[in-house]
Amino acid sequence: MKQKAFQYIDENKAGMLKLWEEIVNMESGSACLEGLDILADKLLREFSDAGAVTRKIGFEKAGGIAIGLFPGGEKPPVLLSGHMDTVFKSGEVQKRPFTLRDGLAYGPGVLDMKGGIVIALFVAKALKSAGFNDRPIKLLFAGDEEIGHLYSDAANAFMEEAKGCAAAFNCETGLIDNSIIVGRKGMANFKAVVHGVASHAGNDPKRGRSAILEMAHKVIDIQNLTNWDEGYTFNVGTIEGGTVVNAVPGRCEISVDIRFIDPAITPKLKAMVEEVLAKTYIEGTTTELLSFNSGIQAMKTTEGVEKLFALWKKTSEENGFGVPLPTHSGGASDAAYLVLADVPTLCSTGVKGANNHSPEEYAVVDSLYERAKLIIATILKLDEL
Repeated sequence: MKQKAFQYIDENKAGMLKLWEEIVNMESGSACLEGLDILADKLLREFSDAGAVTRKIGFEKAGGIAIGLFPGGEKPPVLLSGHMDTVFKSGEVQKRPFTLRDGLAYGPGVLDMKGGIVIALFVAKALKSAGFNDRPIKLLFAGDEEIGHLYSDAANAFMEEAKGCAAAFNCETGLIDNSIIVGRKGMANFKAVVHGVASHAGNDPKRGRSAILEMAHKVIDIQNLTNWDEGYTFNVGTIEGGTVVNAVPGRCEISVDIRFIDPAITPKLKAMVEEVLAKTYIEGTTTELLSFNSGIQAMKTTEGVEKLFALWKKTSEENGFGVPLPTHSGGASDAAYLVLADVPTLCSTGVKGANNHSPEEYAVVDSLYERAKLIIATILKLDEL
């Protein structure tokens, strides 16, 4: 059966490449709801044409979730997951559409993670073509992962859809060194504003209460909340304040990124932030927490994750795809929610490449086919878990 499925991949490389080009050339930035809706509908048609029962979960202010379920036997399902949205603004596709050059593919989202979508679909198609019917295969792709499901309930949907699955392969950005992510930090973010007293910097400086100066003290305090030993970090990413150079600034706002290892630590982190913001350095200023978003949770390295990686490693070596190493990432992904649903999960099983989230993003074309085969071979060995 494995050889038949591998043969299907070999015989359909052109089709995989064509679909990859088509979906990279579709605008689907997290804020482009119309484009995401069009992409989701296209994928649902692809799933349906391949024999899946399809569903779509919609959200008012965010891209929806495309789901395809390929029927199978009585064994627990296997899940192939990821996201449809990219970090790029509308118009990026016109600037640099899908391009092939020297064995590499370029274009917005080519690596993160439209190549992974193609892999997931063709894994299911190849297995079904080879007669695989041991267990159902579920495909699950979100439309707002890149913004941490800020305006949707996709996180809970992922956990609900994953329940009872034997294993999950999150077809996120594959790493160029062939390593596989078995743990990820979670992410949260917040915005805060200082309200000061604006005044003329020359005529009436004493009356002024500088919001920027107050925030400068707080920026240092926030950065100092980072604890390398416990694995959480704070980064003040943007700061905006003041109006003109000759006025004491009456307002200053910051946006802060937080990363953490333990998914249970979010309430503690928020309390730490509130304590910092409650302290006043410049009398007459006030500080307000505008928002605190939990973002995406951390992916824990459970015993199930470790066992699935061991199976992946063994399968990779047996099939001549190299010796992968387990690794951890500071970037978050929906693999966290699959693990929270008690499903053994590997992340970064998609097409390999580098420079995601940038105009230099690229993917290695041959890894599109290699990764599809490796996922197929691992699925066929899931009884060994």
